[in-house]
Amino acid sequence: MSDDDDFFKSMEDVKPIHSEKRIHLRKESITQYTLKARREAAENEERPPIDPLADGEVEQLAPHAVLEFQRSGVQHGVYKQFRLGRYSIDARLDLHRMTVVEARKAVFQFIRDCIGHDIRCALITHGKGEGRKKPAVLKSYLAHWLPQIGEVLAFHSAQPHHGGTGSCYVMLKKSQKKRQENLEKHQRR
Repeated sequence: MSDDDDFFKSMEDVKPIHSEKRIHLRKESITQYTLKARREAAENEERPPIDPLADGEVEQLAPHAVLEFQRSGVQHGVYKQFRLGRYSIDARLDLHRMTVVEARKAVFQFIRDCIGHDIRCALITHGKGEGRKKPAVLKSYLAHWLPQIGEVLAFHSAQPHHGGTGSCYVMLKKSQKKRQENLEKHQRR
């Protein structure tokens, strides 16, 4: 007799266990007081504005002023390479012929789109506004708006071949997905 035969013979009188296919979950009893408190908390919760960029009084910049901003944590070597235009520009936005309101919406949406597509370095062309009554209006507002966006790590006026002081490079945070890819890439070495 083989091992299989012994096994089947010993299992002849075994019957399968039948169980109900449904799982009964115990519902928590939520009191009316709890529901009311939750509802009030949700209604009173402050929601961030869709477009957090603030308008108002902005320091007027000169048409040829150099824009520069660097959050703490950005390495000096990285910032130097960035401001010298040595990183590839993956997205561009041109604000010429836009009003301040149109430009604000465009900048906010552009940054959101860049973040959504894992873009790290972008170029925004704002112009200098030379020859106008109020020069460098969009430039001044852009210098005011960009630090308000948490995903913007740094920005700097562009090199002459990218528009000079009429444009600026914008460095954005890495997405969590890109951070993970970088970590995996460097761990393989």
